[in-house]
Amino acid sequence: MPQTQAFPRRYDLDWLRVIAFGLLILYHTGMFYVSWDWHVKSVHSGPEAEWAMRLLNPWRLSLLFLISGVALRFAADKLGGSTLARERIVRLGLPILFGMIVIVAPQSWLQLVENGEFTGSFWKFWPLYLDFGSDFSITTPTWNHLWYVVYLLVYTLMLAPVARPLARFMTGKGDRITAFLFEGRWGPAVALLMPALPQMLYRISLDPYFETTHALTNDWANHAHSVTMLMIGFLLAKDRHFWNAIRRAMPVAIAGALVLGAVLTPIWSNWGAIADSAEWGWLVWPAHMARLFYAWLAIAALLGLAQRYLNRPSRALTYMTEAIFPWYILHQTITVMAGYWLTRQGLSVWVEAPLVILATFGGCALLHELVIRRVGFLRPLFGLKPAAKAAAVPVPAQ
Repeated sequence: MPQTQAFPRRYDLDWLRVIAFGLLILYHTGMFYVSWDWHVKSVHSGPEAEWAMRLLNPWRLSLLFLISGVALRFAADKLGGSTLARERIVRLGLPILFGMIVIVAPQSWLQLVENGEFTGSFWKFWPLYLDFGSDFSITTPTWNHLWYVVYLLVYTLMLAPVARPLARFMTGKGDRITAFLFEGRWGPAVALLMPALPQMLYRISLDPYFETTHALTNDWANHAHSVTMLMIGFLLAKDRHFWNAIRRAMPVAIAGALVLGAVLTPIWSNWGAIADSAEWGWLVWPAHMARLFYAWLAIAALLGLAQRYLNRPSRALTYMTEAIFPWYILHQTITVMAGYWLTRQGLSVWVEAPLVILATFGGCALLHELVIRRVGFLRPLFGLKPAAKAAAVPVPAQ
């Protein structure tokens, strides 16, 4: 039986995409409260919640790129490379442009207001934001959190010309290769080890020389990590041997992710002190490698759990499959605006933080439900198909 028939729909990955974006939104609300640099900060910011952020940070975006690769495989098999490229230019390109011009602008405004570089209203700031010659300490206009969409569009256009040949390879000789790798006694071990190896290689060969910038150019280490995850998703999207191995490996993946997360969190929380220590400095590189292995174990655990428990349709999934991308486009601006105002109201952190989270998720939900999905010209600006075509989307486009 051809693999295209064996994998008619991946509801589990639809659910994981929704969950991954939801965690990303929650992560960005957390950035308002930790001690790490961000656009605006709460008066209550500190290190208390950083342990949870560190557990999420190694795999949150890798999971999204993996699922994006799976979605591209399904779309390429259905549309072909040239049609896929044309469609994605519209589906992703319009939200990027609209996001940079309109959605992201308030983030830059409030960041500069908080830094003391600008004192006027947003309406006075906006023309300066759109002026590429403005003399601010930050780049304007910018894409901020929309860098993921920019990178995904670039990767899609690079992949589109070879999408069909790669798909044919994976249903022929590639299928025999993956059967050798993932079937049999050692298949689950290979599925838990092999995808982490290139990430470890990049950590040694690229990460020390190319700091992550999200600026598209000169971001080679980040590109290597992201493209690899996307290609793993694309190549193995319909490979029954890989998914069988993931299912078999699920208990080990869960246990390994939990153990590594618990053991490594104290090290991750004290990188600087450990690196400077004559006694414990040797732990730094093993911990870096273990962090990458932890990331893949966490992803494999989620893939296995979703495959087992979430691979079924539901009305909630249908709704959220459409909603989650507009939520992603909107969320960080809502967090920045709500957080900037709330943290100046003299509230305790136990009141302020839930209100910031509620404002972020509630604002996304209301704007999507009451405005974006109902106003025809807004739908493509947030990556949605026209309303008449929205009912039948086999795999999320983003």
